[in-house]
Amino acid sequence: MKQVIKPEGLHRIELEEVPIPEPGPGEIRIKAACSLISRGSELGGRYTREHAVSPDIMGYSMAGTVDALGQGVEHLETGDRVVALAPHAQYVVRPARLVYPWDQTVVMPMPADLSFDSAPYYPLTGSAVTWVELEDIKPQETVVVLGQGLVGNLILQVIKANGVGRVVAVDALANRCAMAEECGADTVINAREEDPVKTVKRLTNGLGADIVIYAVGGPAGPAAFGQGLDMLALGGLMHLIGLYEDQPLSLPSNKIQGRKILGGYYRTRAGARQSRRAMELLASGAIRTDRMTTHRFPWHEAAEAFALLYQKPGEALGVLLDWRD
Repeated sequence: MKQVIKPEGLHRIELEEVPIPEPGPGEIRIKAACSLISRGSELGGRYTREHAVSPDIMGYSMAGTVDALGQGVEHLETGDRVVALAPHAQYVVRPARLVYPWDQTVVMPMPADLSFDSAPYYPLTGSAVTWVELEDIKPQETVVVLGQGLVGNLILQVIKANGVGRVVAVDALANRCAMAEECGADTVINAREEDPVKTVKRLTNGLGADIVIYAVGGPAGPAAFGQGLDMLALGGLMHLIGLYEDQPLSLPSNKIQGRKILGGYYRTRAGARQSRRAMELLASGAIRTDRMTTHRFPWHEAAEAFALLYQKPGEALGVLLDWRD
């Protein structure tokens, strides 16, 4: 079978031939149908690094069918459609149940009305559900989501599905601003065209946002983080989701006094309840995966898929690899 690997060297993506794995006790083997490239983790933390990366973490999520059962697996059958936390490969073996100590659902059965193209968004949607729960948004509060990549946009959509808060989406790319508007943002700010701090202050009568969600990360992260602090109201919450800045984020004491800062990965592994909620949102169409997916590539063009996602962020967002051939 083929799997995606990232050897030593910048921007290297290759395919490797390896034996088809056999499931052990409590495991299942999944034949892949579709997998999603995570721009943050896979580009920021792998593609743009010099070092080689284990194939086990090249990938974020995939959907497919159960191909073989290990001993003791009784709640799934061969042929079942599932979505899993898994690397990009034609076949993967995963634990069939929850993994201690995270209580993270590694494999989830797919509802009959959920497509293989939409299902790979499940893990990120589960994280978004959990992050939004931590923010405890009140109906009257103004929530700014800085960054409208996959993570930021999913957070936006979960907030809107919950029906609480006024959501302001901020990004510097026109395509992402357009998507945020289509996905229900109450206000969209293109940071290339207007000052997001001034605009948020104007929208809140000078008080600032009750909650600012930092979902930028990468090289643009520090500047966006500084803007987030400047637009945060006294008593407000800054929730840090973005990663891979490769430099410190500035925390001036005069700007953080009287405000709360929450690390995004604090107690945020999606448990069974959040996982079910994520799957419900996806199956109902409340999460617009059709709008988020901009490109599909056959698996043997994985290198081209990564290159497009990296080189043309103004065009590419949700990029899927299709393993159905």
